[in-house]
Order: sequence, then C-alpha cells, then structure tokens
Amino acid sequence: MSSLPATVPAIAASPLIASDIVRGTCRLLAAHGHGTLTEVTLRTGRRVDVMALAPDGSITVVEVKSSVQDFRSDRKWRDYLEFCDRFFFAVGEGFPHDILPDEPGLIVADRFGAAILREAPEARLAPARRKALTLKFALLGSQRLTRTLDPEAC
Repeated sequence: MSSLPATVPAIAASPLIASDIVRGTCRLLAAHGHGTLTEVTLRTGRRVDVMALAPDGSITVVEVKSSVQDFRSDRKWRDYLEFCDRFFFAVGEGFPHDILPDEPGLIVADRFGAAILREAPEARLAPARRKALTLKFALLGSQRLTRTLDPEAC
C-alpha cells in the first residue's frame, strides 16, 4: 500500500472523536482497494478498531488513538501484531507523533479522509492464521450485512 499524495484537510481546534478517525481511515483503505470492518473481536477477546483485507489477501489492523490519554492508558496494541501482516496507528491531525512507537505505520485521519505518514513494516502471517482470519472477516461482514438488510432475521 503506498501513501496517498493528498494531505489531510485542516481540522478544527476541537479534538477528533474516534469515529471520525475510523471513518477517514476506512476511506483511505477503500481507496487502496481494501475491504474494511470495524470493531473486530479476535480469538483472544481483544477487539481491533479497523481490520482491512487487501486484494492480495493481506490483512491490516489499525488501532485508533483519539487522544494522548487514550494512547497512554492502552498498551494492548502489541497483542494485535500476531493477527495482521501490517499494523498502523491512526490519529487525528495535531496528535503528537513523537509519543508513538516508531515500529508501526502511522495514518493521520479526519472524517473525510486520511494520509499515510509512515508505512507499516510487513510481517507475513502463517497460512493457517491467514485462512482463519480471512474466514472470520468474510463471515462477520456477511452477518453484519444480513442484520442491516433484515434485522429480525438474526
């Protein structure tokens, strides 16, 4: 996935809420041909903010941090690394990048879009883990669509 040349539009002084960062991040990933799901629970019980499936089958996980306090109080991000090929933090404009670790990728987003400031290193998943996650992604997406189309059916 390569960085988009566009910059993130200026953001008002009020801090972004996480849902705005998620929305912009999903738009960015979709522009790269990825399917996205939000709030995906892993077999460990941890829940990722955004999971994306690329056309080549690779899986990206994005952890959204809406404030410095949110980042400092949450150290579970390393638990997600075994469930993705690439891992990113997504933050709003104005978030201090220097407090984030250097290893993960970095996305800056608002509700209208996002830009990749630092690519995430790739660590390929084992085939069995990839298959399990891809099936989970497909089933969860299908279940959510079914609930949207026919809420009484589920």
